[in-house]
Amino acid sequence: MDQAEPRHHWVHGGTRQSRAAAVRSLALPPALLPSGLLPPVDAHRRLRGPYTAANAVVRALVPEVLRRDPAPVARYDIEVLSVAPELSDQVPNSRETLTSMALPAERTRYYARLRTKRIANGLAELVRDTLPADGPRTLVVESAEHAEATDVEFLAALVRRVDPARLTVVICSGGGDGALDERLRSVLDARALVTAAGAAGASAEGAEDAWSYVSGECLAEGPAARAAYDALEPAERAALHDRRAAELRQGGDFSHGLGAIPYHLERGTDPAGAALPVLLAAADHCLVNGYYDAVVEYGSRAFAMLDGVQDDTLWWKFAVKQGLALSILSRTREAEEIYDRARLLSTDPAVHMACAYSTAMLYTRHNDPADRDEKKAKALLNGAVATASLLPDRVERAFQSAFYKNGRALVEVNLGDPAEALRLVTECVDDLDRQLNPDEHRLHRSVLKNNRARVYLGLGRLDEALADYAVVIDQDPNHAEHYLERGNILRRLGRTDDALADYERAMRLSPPFPEICYNRGDLRLSEGDTAGALADFGYVIDLEPDFVDAYVNRAGLHLDEGRLDAARLDAETGLLLDPGNAYLHVVLGQVHAEQEDLAAAEQAYDRAVAADPALVTALSGRATVRYERGRQDDALDDLSRAVDLAPDDPALRYNRAFLHQAREEWHSALADLELAAALAPGDEDVAAALKTCRVKTGVA
Repeated sequence: MDQAEPRHHWVHGGTRQSRAAAVRSLALPPALLPSGLLPPVDAHRRLRGPYTAANAVVRALVPEVLRRDPAPVARYDIEVLSVAPELSDQVPNSRETLTSMALPAERTRYYARLRTKRIANGLAELVRDTLPADGPRTLVVESAEHAEATDVEFLAALVRRVDPARLTVVICSGGGDGALDERLRSVLDARALVTAAGAAGASAEGAEDAWSYVSGECLAEGPAARAAYDALEPAERAALHDRRAAELRQGGDFSHGLGAIPYHLERGTDPAGAALPVLLAAADHCLVNGYYDAVVEYGSRAFAMLDGVQDDTLWWKFAVKQGLALSILSRTREAEEIYDRARLLSTDPAVHMACAYSTAMLYTRHNDPADRDEKKAKALLNGAVATASLLPDRVERAFQSAFYKNGRALVEVNLGDPAEALRLVTECVDDLDRQLNPDEHRLHRSVLKNNRARVYLGLGRLDEALADYAVVIDQDPNHAEHYLERGNILRRLGRTDDALADYERAMRLSPPFPEICYNRGDLRLSEGDTAGALADFGYVIDLEPDFVDAYVNRAGLHLDEGRLDAARLDAETGLLLDPGNAYLHVVLGQVHAEQEDLAAAEQAYDRAVAADPALVTALSGRATVRYERGRQDDALDDLSRAVDLAPDDPALRYNRAFLHQAREEWHSALADLELAAALAPGDEDVAAALKTCRVKTGVA
């Protein structure tokens, strides 16, 4: 990108003071940063935990946006309330689901790991779409090297998706250019001008007494305040931390309970008694919202105060959350170590049931495929089912038995026995309907019917799958994935209008969700809506630049409409992500062929065939190029392989007949053309070629 164009900025190194000076210098010629959107934002996770920076941005912008036009806030209410719960009195949640409303004891569905990336994209769109109309702005974000994973995604989305001509994002980070999370670093490398902050002498930042240091969450870099803090007796320091925690609690901001409050209580006069309950509440909030990196951090901090021997009940409350978060983050060895330790420490049947189930999920779902063991998973779940059957409480016995049998149904699917999976899930549905009141465990009963619909789908029983989806959608009408999954079934049944309606409903109910938009684009493409498909694939790539299938489809559209340079760019970009993608190599082959670079075209087709020897478009495309290069035998070989793979394709039969005619192999040509004519009875080219062949062979 030309440096004369507006760019985002990355200021790194030095101290906060020297970075601030560097930012001020960027406001002078030649950079001339626009005026600030709001005062500089601090992303240090010690302040408010997950979404510290996003919280500050949203809380500053949303009240003003609501006064101008509440519609954008309503569109992104999930994102706003996820990062700034303090705004719940101003922003109603219009899209509650059974998952979001479930009581802690009834929670059996957790958000996907990618949910936070969807939230980040939604926040970036909210910021972009509500920028003031009177000129460009600048947003300065400090302490990016200490940003929590959720803020890393948010800041990366801002830098990647917001035009710097409208909002120039200035990311500031200490610790040198290697201290930043790679997910943000890679985006800055591509889209930002880099400034190294000058080395500074002793910082004059902040006041010089210990209380000022503590009340600034111990983030001030000035040596005088830190020296005053270090000079205190341990009990005096602890008292200051207690005082600061009490002050923050008095302020009433929920998000301080995810950051500064537990930080101070861990350093106060009663770390175990005061900090552990706050850490547990923070871990629970983050678990149910899908902030899994934060869950792991809170658990690790709690384990520094708990050994699990004298306090096994409290230890387990953290451990069960830690294990689940680690599993979802694919850190499965660490998760299994937690479950092994729990089994070692506890004789509680509930703990052993939970560990059996959770370990089974590692072996059937979360582990890398090479480390999965379905039989071990089934054995573990059988033990959990047996233990659950002995529970004395009616509701708990019914719920736990169904929960573990549902897990075993997943194992049966993975073992290749969907009929047994269907029997198990149906048994669970019937048992809970018989034993529980209608308002008990509504979420898990919905999950069971959703899972049964998926099993029906795997068995090809689409009508029964649709019947179950009708029930779960009626019970949980704001859950976007239900509409996505039902839309896929409706499309298979040829009910394209209904499928399109489900995809669009899913998109309205969810933060930006690339897979839903991709499916809508693919459906639009199949229905001939090329403009709509092109827009959808472009949006998917904007949301998720690593979405290879979107590059494949968009490149094909560009090619079909004669935009060769755009097709080539998409193909080359996609191949950087997936070098062995045969479809993208085919696109390059077609582009080179259109540009009459036959040698390059054949090389691209060679790579496509090497990646997927059964890809008909690669074989037929290479056949055309080989023929044009005078290699009829090789061309015929490719087309014969293509015909073997797709014997009912009249175009392939017609093309092979053309090669046979060129070699004066009239009877072979006639055989292909007769089949082509039967497959495409209205094709005039086939009919004309068939007439010629019949004359040449003397066939009436």
